Amino acid sequence: MTLTEWFIFFLVLQVIHFLGTWKLYIKAGRKAWEAAVPVYNAVILMKIINRPWWWVILLFVPVINVIMLPVIWVETIRSFGRNNRNDTILVLVTLGFYIFYVNYMLDVTYIEDRSLKPRTSLGEWVSSIVFAVVAATIVHTYFMQPYTIPTGSLERTLLVGDFLFVSKFHYGARTPMTSITFPMVHDTIPVLRKKSYFSKLQYPFFRIPGFQKIKRNDIVVFSWPIDTVNAFQQWGDGKYHYKPIDKKSNYVKRCVGVPGDSLAVVDGYVHINGARTELPDRAEVQFSHLVTPKGGRFNPQNLYDRYKIKPTEFIPLNNGRFRVLLTKENAQKFKNHPNVVSVERNIAPKGAKDPRIFPNNGKVNWNIDNFGAIYIPKAGVTVKMDLKSFSLYRRIIEVYEGSELGIDNKLTANGTQILLNGEPIDSYTFKQDYYWMMGDNRHNSEDSRNWGYVPANHIVGKPVFVWFSWDTNGKGFNKIRWDRMFTTVGGSGEPVSYFKYFLIVLFGWIIYGQYKKRKKA
Repeated sequence: MTLTEWFIFFLVLQVIHFLGTWKLYIKAGRKAWEAAVPVYNAVILMKIINRPWWWVILLFVPVINVIMLPVIWVETIRSFGRNNRNDTILVLVTLGFYIFYVNYMLDVTYIEDRSLKPRTSLGEWVSSIVFAVVAATIVHTYFMQPYTIPTGSLERTLLVGDFLFVSKFHYGARTPMTSITFPMVHDTIPVLRKKSYFSKLQYPFFRIPGFQKIKRNDIVVFSWPIDTVNAFQQWGDGKYHYKPIDKKSNYVKRCVGVPGDSLAVVDGYVHINGARTELPDRAEVQFSHLVTPKGGRFNPQNLYDRYKIKPTEFIPLNNGRFRVLLTKENAQKFKNHPNVVSVERNIAPKGAKDPRIFPNNGKVNWNIDNFGAIYIPKAGVTVKMDLKSFSLYRRIIEVYEGSELGIDNKLTANGTQILLNGEPIDSYTFKQDYYWMMGDNRHNSEDSRNWGYVPANHIVGKPVFVWFSWDTNGKGFNKIRWDRMFTTVGGSGEPVSYFKYFLIVLFGWIIYGQYKKRKKA
């Protein structure tokens, strides 16, 4: 929905509120007109139901407002003596319209000093759960979100099994665009395996200002741009589903190119504006290598412990060689293995065409190791529109700056002439910034080389902290990567675990609590 449509919808809600409550306002000693003034009517309603004024703010916070509305419906009828279970059920199942019946059909009396304490232990339990969910949803949506590394695309920088905290406030929290959604889950309700949201009512995109911009080589969590869920099997219905921006699958990659950059990949290495990129010292880039063995057997556990080679990444080929994913350092080590003759980088040659590579039209001689150069669009910058830019920017114009913003854009080519919605154009000005995301595991990463640019409105946040790490290839206590627990994602030098300091503080707090309890006794 556009801002205009949301404004009209808001005014309709105000009319419904006035028609359903004006008599109740009068019975509470207020004026009828106070039920009609937007926002002010909510402040007065909080006074009537004897709740704090800041509840009004929660009514305007996306997702939280969906939780708060039923609470306020129940509080409203209880302020006029309708306290039994049937009243509560009726106001909930009618989506608040039972208040109309109370307003017009019942002779109710306003209870000014009613007790706010739930009458039953069940009511107290439900009240506590509701506000715990509200608090957790605010933190999850606007401040910090837990995230798990599901794939090896950033190995060996971030590992499969790392559990992260992702900051929403570094780059600025993106307010939810999906207005009706199950709280604190992403696109699927756990256990039920059903879609967790209603996609029809969408808020316009808005981002709360952050205190950092995305810098080149930052690790970033973002919504996967091409996630449209065709016959999404996770929901088990085999149907086609549209996924709003904020409900697309979350990916984590390294931002190797920022708006305004000219980017190319040369023999697997990223070049920005003609110069090879220098990665942070914590970045451990892996490439595919071809290993020629002497004929002896390899011990899988030894390969993992010494060279960090997973059994699934040690792949035999038909010619007797192996394909292995290795960092430069581990490749040098592996050359000295007694059963190895040689270890060579496996590079797709320049000019070899791969149709799976962006722009996915089979018309460019690009591949995973030799790609571009391309320009990464920056908001407000105008580019020439020809057949080359048609291929590179078509999805941007039609989807990211078109259908996802409620605009019906159609970009076509007639010979060498480019047409936007049937009208010839020779240039185009971008409406938002774009980024180029790649995995450090360069031959085991689905990234921008496969599906192109990441729009600014798809950015989720910045990983800042590894609080737990689980290694499925380890044994016993070694399944827990103790050296990675409570480590920072950014910074320079070897990651330092703060887990022991956390334990010291935790035990100190427990001992202090016991001391205070005994002293009080």
